[in-house]
Amino acid sequence: MTRRPRLLLLFAAMLLGLLMAGCGSTPERHAEPLAYVDLPRFMGTWYVMARIPNALERGHMASRDVYTLQPDGKIAVHYVYRTGPREPEKMLDIVATVLPGTGNREWRMRFFKIVPTRQRILEVAPDGSWALIDSPGRDLAWIFSRMPTMDDARYLALRKRMQAHGIDTDKVWRVPHTAEEVGRRGYDIPKNE
Repeated sequence: MTRRPRLLLLFAAMLLGLLMAGCGSTPERHAEPLAYVDLPRFMGTWYVMARIPNALERGHMASRDVYTLQPDGKIAVHYVYRTGPREPEKMLDIVATVLPGTGNREWRMRFFKIVPTRQRILEVAPDGSWALIDSPGRDLAWIFSRMPTMDDARYLALRKRMQAHGIDTDKVWRVPHTAEEVGRRGYDIPKNE
């Protein structure tokens, strides 16, 4: 084999390698989040139907957030939950600040006045019946509903929507809201069960 064909083969192999490497480094595309959230419409009670378990909410059931817009533009968050079907309700109050320039989609909160966190509203149903929320690193995520129940078909459809936003839905667990849901496959386990 002469020198010229060997150089062409080497050049072709290098070009193919570069093309393959470029394909692997292409940034992953995700669904675009909602551009703007109508805060007054978003206020009210949201039931936590599913979430990626986290240190604050792990083992909670029948959880819900009640959002109230304050005169200063901040949002009072009243988180209510149980740690078991026969346990009394517990509460945690937090204040959220809407980050400027985010279309009311991104909020900063402090739990126990020291633990900072951020959340983003990814989508809200046109009729306002559900919402998808995550944190900027996508390590936390929630499915909210205006009702304390959600059928399996709706839940699975919302998981697919979350996945389109780059959330690892294998980490998402449903939140039990009734004693009958405790122990069912795919549901988080309450602390006092």
